[in-house]
Amino acid sequence: MNILITGCNGQLGNEMQLLEKSYPQYKWFNTDVQELDITNQLAVEQFVAENQIDGIVNCAAYTAVDKAEDSKELCTTLNTVAPAYLAAAVEKRGGWIVQISTDYVFDGTKHTPYVETDTPCPNSVYGSTKLAGEIGVSKFCKKAMIIRTAWLYSTFGNNFVKTMIRLGQEKPELGVIFDQIGTPTYARDLARVIMTAIEQGIHPGIYHFSNEGVISWYDFTKAIHRLAGITTCHVRPLHTKEYPTPAHRPHYSVLDKTKVKQTYGIEVPYWEESLKDCIEKL
Repeated sequence: MNILITGCNGQLGNEMQLLEKSYPQYKWFNTDVQELDITNQLAVEQFVAENQIDGIVNCAAYTAVDKAEDSKELCTTLNTVAPAYLAAAVEKRGGWIVQISTDYVFDGTKHTPYVETDTPCPNSVYGSTKLAGEIGVSKFCKKAMIIRTAWLYSTFGNNFVKTMIRLGQEKPELGVIFDQIGTPTYARDLARVIMTAIEQGIHPGIYHFSNEGVISWYDFTKAIHRLAGITTCHVRPLHTKEYPTPAHRPHYSVLDKTKVKQTYGIEVPYWEESLKDCIEKL
């Protein structure tokens, strides 16, 4: 099986590459914009055809949530149009695609974990373009697996965990939002789930995946500092209204993982165990 990974220089793309060594039976094509411009339909079709791609894991996306509010065209191209190109190209070969989506397809007004059948209601440009991306890949590829995730972090790239460690070492005090609730996702755990799906066979449809547990950004920061041994920085809780941002953030974005656990027979790690693993590697 020939598998294309897009966005290989991002958090999830890098984690996928680490795991690829354990799956030598597959031929991996790791690409970023330098190797393949996924916004170029002809380039996508040629790459997929010439390399006889059987499956695609699309890790590429426009993820700057606040900048997206003023960059709708670029965000739409990367999050909506490009995934449709990938899906259509791999469909011609009877292949599959794994599309990574987000909790931002919901507005965060629920008080119980979101299930896959809940009606999406994004209220940001980022969330809207990612939802349109879900619809596109499902339309153009019969074997489309969509995985919605949240609060992604890893040892690679820029993310909340690395930022809080850096700020905790630099500043005597930090204010962090306490009234937005969700669950962090260690990108390595997400990569493992994708590999499991590839191994067992892609079951098309929408799935939710994050680590287990529920926490606020404030509590998450306290845990990051505790596990990283940072004791000199005072972290104080902030209301969302005290830290206004261009894009609306969901106040509650806990994802229910029952479907992915039952479909693939997996156990999902607790968020703190995964955070500890990541910080030890950092």
